[in-house]
Amino acid sequence: MRQRKLGATDTEVSAVGLGCMGMSWGYAESTRDDTVSISVLRGALDRGVSFVDTSDVYGDGHNEVLVGEGIRGRRSEVVLATKCGLVVDDLASRVMHRDGSPRHLRTAIEASLRRLRVDAVDLYYLHRVDPQVPLEDSWGALAEFVAEGKVARLGLSEVTPEQASLAHRIHPVTAVQSELSLWTRDALAPGADMVAWCADNGAAFVPYSPLGRGFLTGTVSGPADFEESDFRASSPRFAAGAIEPNLRIVEVARRIANRRHVTPAQVAIAWTLGQGEHVVPIPGTKKESYLAENIAAADIVLTEQDMDELDRAPAAVGARY
Repeated sequence: MRQRKLGATDTEVSAVGLGCMGMSWGYAESTRDDTVSISVLRGALDRGVSFVDTSDVYGDGHNEVLVGEGIRGRRSEVVLATKCGLVVDDLASRVMHRDGSPRHLRTAIEASLRRLRVDAVDLYYLHRVDPQVPLEDSWGALAEFVAEGKVARLGLSEVTPEQASLAHRIHPVTAVQSELSLWTRDALAPGADMVAWCADNGAAFVPYSPLGRGFLTGTVSGPADFEESDFRASSPRFAAGAIEPNLRIVEVARRIANRRHVTPAQVAIAWTLGQGEHVVPIPGTKKESYLAENIAAADIVLTEQDMDELDRAPAAVGARY
């Protein structure tokens, strides 16, 4: 597995990490199988994946427990990332609210360490900025956890360049995690280019959902593909009227995949990797076969022509949420 630096630190991580959210909630929850997920997690470590991502909000703590079991006995092989600042109100409907208060964040880190069964987290993100709490207060609290040895490095999720700069003046931002894929390019938008901000400020950029929640694999035909509890069943981009125009994006990836003798999913991941050496995507999966496919994308180097064709792919129809 190719390696990339985690921001301006000396720590290296696998060029493709593993996002673990879907193992606990969000997608096809009726198929959730902890035993299989743990096997996938350990299989990822066996294949050289060293960057594992979770959050206290995924399954209301379930995902951290799962990840803790998956890395048990192999802690030294993992750069472990988790998040705080979101609180589940209703698990079934996945309703949540933001809480960036220092008091809550301290409770959150202690609970995460217990669930993960570790002494410290390698990368701790503020999952969302709480508009009711000054970012300086939330970020200052996280910096205290670094001083106490509970956390090694700090990150932000879904922030603006202005918010990242404010936090960075208080304590270094090691990574920023935001959605980025061929159908979600907000993080590359002029004036809001977080990928560029990270490059300029010595931070890693960590794209989540680089496969467009599975759509960019080319295996999704419509909302009927999802069970009622699946997040995508009510997502605007997966609605019947959006599927057909959005398939134009997949067709661009498929054309390049056929030319390179790879899969559309691998092209989609390789496109995120092509945004810079500081970019480390974290595709998620619950299946060993897809894990192998995702990992292999790290070895694909797209040409300038490939990247240009992908950059000119149509914009997605429908809002993200």
